[in-house]
Amino acid sequence: MTRETFPTRREALALGLSVAAGLAAGPARAQTAGAPKELRLDHAYYSPTSLVLRRFGWLEEDLAKDGVGVRWVLSAGSNRALEYLNAGSIDIGSTAGLAALLARANGNPIRAPYIFSRPEWTALVVRGDSGIRSLADLKGRRIAATKGTDPYLFLLRALHTVGLKRTDIEHVALQHADGRAALEQGRVDAWAGLDPLMAASELDAGSKLLYRNVGFNTYGFLNVREEFLTRHPQVVRRAIAAYERARAWTLANPSDAARILAEEAKVSLPVALLQVKLRSDFSHPLPGDEHLKALQAASPILTAEQLVRPGVDLNRTIADLVDTRFAAGLVKA
Repeated sequence: MTRETFPTRREALALGLSVAAGLAAGPARAQTAGAPKELRLDHAYYSPTSLVLRRFGWLEEDLAKDGVGVRWVLSAGSNRALEYLNAGSIDIGSTAGLAALLARANGNPIRAPYIFSRPEWTALVVRGDSGIRSLADLKGRRIAATKGTDPYLFLLRALHTVGLKRTDIEHVALQHADGRAALEQGRVDAWAGLDPLMAASELDAGSKLLYRNVGFNTYGFLNVREEFLTRHPQVVRRAIAAYERARAWTLANPSDAARILAEEAKVSLPVALLQVKLRSDFSHPLPGDEHLKALQAASPILTAEQLVRPGVDLNRTIADLVDTRFAAGLVKA
């Protein structure tokens, strides 16, 4: 199979055998008596590997051996994934790192044992005919952003670089897709975008990226409810092993992964290729010092904008959130 030939399910299963063989020795099989009846996890357009994993059914194939079902739930943004985790509606959810930290600091009992990507998935977006030329021009403007997500926190961090705060703009709280529509229809002046919607707005509607900063894009965290992680660690290990299989396949077949994204998110292939090939780095999946440092550098915005309770120890919260040891032995560099 070439990279440009879309794989059948049979071909994809065959392709993954070498990866699965290397991972099989790592995660021990969950005991049938102690296994849950079902693993509930999300898939998200901002996480291409989740779409690959869901498409080919590798996790279902593995967990079926112990009678464990798999249920997928679509997350429209980090805020939705975190709501589902907090409510116990899902066991594993995909979010941005800083959004996960904010949730953990405010009482959402989650841990992050795996990194699904390092994306540049957000930027500040304006219409192609906008007269806004700089961050300073955003003062007093209407800006759409989804609260509790990386784009919203990216917006706040960007404003701080030019001495502006949340109160210096008019924040319009909209879910990501609605924010894109509001921008393109002229109902807001700017939008804190999220791929693939942001890439689609660029390529299909001529929108412009006003401000980019890959360092302000926190990593893609795979979060697990702490209670589920404690009760079913072997099931979580097998889920991470399946994610590793999807990551290896995506690295080997980026064009095919983009086709899956295009089909699932209902975007054009050029939009999906922009997200997968140019704005996603899948090379550092094991949580470590770089992820801890990224959150430590980003966390001051949470206190500066009073998004967490006074007195919260964010360094301690980061240490409690990022599990640097759980996936050791499962993840290949």
